[in-house]
Amino acid sequence: MTMTVFDGYYKDYDHARQEAFQAIDEYKHTSNSTEREHLAVTAKSNIDEVERYQWGILDNERKLDPAIPTAVIREERALFGMIRRKGVGIQVGNSCWELYCLEHGIQPDGQIPSDSSAMGDDSFSTFFSETGSGKHVPRAVFVDLEPTVCDEVRTGTYRQLYHPEQIISGKEDAANNYARGHYTIGKEVVDQVLDRVRKLADACTGLQGFMVFNAVGGGTGSGLGSLLLERLSVDYGRKSKLGFTIYPSPLVSSAVVEPYNSVLSTHSLLEHTDVAIMLDNEAIYDICRRSLDIERPTYANLNRLIAQVISSLTTSLRFDGSLNVDITEFQTNLVPYPRIHFMLSSYAPVISAEKAYHEQLSVAEITNSAFEPTSMMAKCDPRHGKYMATCLMYRGDVVPKDVNAAVATIKTKRTIQFVDWCPTGFKCGINYQPPSVVPGGDLARVQRAVCMISNTSAIAEVFSRIDHKFDLMYAKRAFVHWFVGEGMEEGEFSEAREDLAALEKDYEEVSAETAEGEGEDEAFGEEY
Repeated sequence: MTMTVFDGYYKDYDHARQEAFQAIDEYKHTSNSTEREHLAVTAKSNIDEVERYQWGILDNERKLDPAIPTAVIREERALFGMIRRKGVGIQVGNSCWELYCLEHGIQPDGQIPSDSSAMGDDSFSTFFSETGSGKHVPRAVFVDLEPTVCDEVRTGTYRQLYHPEQIISGKEDAANNYARGHYTIGKEVVDQVLDRVRKLADACTGLQGFMVFNAVGGGTGSGLGSLLLERLSVDYGRKSKLGFTIYPSPLVSSAVVEPYNSVLSTHSLLEHTDVAIMLDNEAIYDICRRSLDIERPTYANLNRLIAQVISSLTTSLRFDGSLNVDITEFQTNLVPYPRIHFMLSSYAPVISAEKAYHEQLSVAEITNSAFEPTSMMAKCDPRHGKYMATCLMYRGDVVPKDVNAAVATIKTKRTIQFVDWCPTGFKCGINYQPPSVVPGGDLARVQRAVCMISNTSAIAEVFSRIDHKFDLMYAKRAFVHWFVGEGMEEGEFSEAREDLAALEKDYEEVSAETAEGEGEDEAFGEEY
């Protein structure tokens, strides 16, 4: 069963956002400055459709780097407003179900054509329930505190696919405020959401767990997302909870209080998720532009790439393979300590149809590509840390012999370092179902692909960036009154920040630890 928890609303501001990205890239490549602090002020405005937001940037931006041209300042303002990607969880969830439907031969109305090869195949039952009339309904709940993005799902291509009661929206959003999503506005809808989740869970013959999609920079994704995870822990105890979490990008900010929301939400993710896969828009945007040759990637491009990762993680639940990895096994092999469960992900090949036609894309090549720092879907460099464990999920035309050879080659590379207390390091899965792609999309159809989920100490870079921004604001107690005014205690800020400081320390320690027994033989088998 899946559960999808989401944030906010969405309008099509792609054009200005993309121009801003381009301007900033040009600036990044020509400027000598290596570090800049950005604080974007995004205020809702009632002006026309084009200028939906007013933007601001710190006055001392020029003092930090006087070389920034006026045009770039203007473009950065546009970027900070346009990147306001609320509704990210719903958009990613919708793209994910679009891909699931393609993989299982299910039409947008939930029916499987009678002449389809998928007829008689019940592999869909993990994520879809079948009604008496033959309609296939996703085991998913879409949640938002205001209706705009939910209405897009209700009126979109897949409007007939979803059960109407499983798309839940309130009347007002969380206004970028974790406390509103967690303590006030969010509490008004949480019981309704949990009731729908309970009905879905009761309909499962063997509930394994939940998958939660949200963004922690906004108020709904952070506040309501945390509240739902806490309640799921109470109601469903030891059932697995996997989070696919969009973290704030290092250069791009959509709200002043993003660091507060992120720290408070991560405090909850630490306790109430078993595995959290960290993503960020900027990293995925760069992958799309570089690997797919898209000058201005849209959110559809980003979402469909994320959907490929999520699909790869769940193929073994749905299709046959020689080395299948279920969700529990996945956790067991990736999480050495309960708190160290924040993962980095990559997917290969990300390639356009024009390039795919001219390239071989062997198992060794896609494996090497998955380990490239530029392939990571969060902005951190794995060369700055050590791998504790890695799960490689292959799909399509792949045999164990080729996987063994590819992994052996990876182990010889000096740039890919593993902690010495984990001599095996690799868990591999092979599934025979080749990857599907959305017709008319930019991703090429390929014969084989790999998704890598890795537990690396380098992920601490993401936390240290957010913590630094948190500290700058909290030292002045800036904006704290908005959170306290919604029923939150100020002590929660320092409690959450201390928890993240301890998490950074945990990652530092696991990276530095050495094994007590050196020279032990490496074990091979399913864990290569």
